[in-house]
Amino acid sequence: MKTLTHLSLIALSVLAFSCQPAKEKTLPEKVAEAYGFENFDKVKTISYTFNVQRDSVTRFSRNWKWHVKDRTVDFSDADTSYSYSLDLPKDQLPPADKGFVNDKYWLLFPFQLIWDTGYTFEATENVTAPISGAAATKLTILYNNVDGYTPGDAYDLYLDENHMILEWVFRRGNGSEGRPMTWEDVQEFEGIKITLMHKNDAGTPFLWFSDVAVEK
Repeated sequence: MKTLTHLSLIALSVLAFSCQPAKEKTLPEKVAEAYGFENFDKVKTISYTFNVQRDSVTRFSRNWKWHVKDRTVDFSDADTSYSYSLDLPKDQLPPADKGFVNDKYWLLFPFQLIWDTGYTFEATENVTAPISGAAATKLTILYNNVDGYTPGDAYDLYLDENHMILEWVFRRGNGSEGRPMTWEDVQEFEGIKITLMHKNDAGTPFLWFSDVAVEK
């Protein structure tokens, strides 16, 4: 009789726990999921070329292959190439690591919303996207003043009803003025959605990715 009572209590406890409502996901988590974050744990490597057009004649590119599981990076540009480990002490990381962090943020910023912890966020509904004028939800991400190569930066993300990024405004050091960019040409690679093109408010391509490949 005692055993049956004990088992009954356990069963009731399990039932009560299972009936508890699931924790509501935050808006940053919903953005990451919209871009296929649940598929990233299967990824072995991501390779891509980061391209920037500064003006009508100036352009530069950087080539990356990120070995996600091995935590190593292959880097090359017009002048040099080498590989390095992401587990090196910070003071031993090569100069290219700043570029890797910057370019990865552009490539996979929705996933950084899960990977990063040193930020706060605020959401505002029924706002107007600065370039297109589309109705959007504004999600402001403010990083702390300690972590990363450029601490204290802010990003205003303008989201559609599916939590996809329409545009964003980067504000260095959380300044009042920022640089608006579009998020265009979203393509799927092994279940991961990546935005390949970013144009400025004049409609000119400013930053884009080419030669993207994802290996599982």
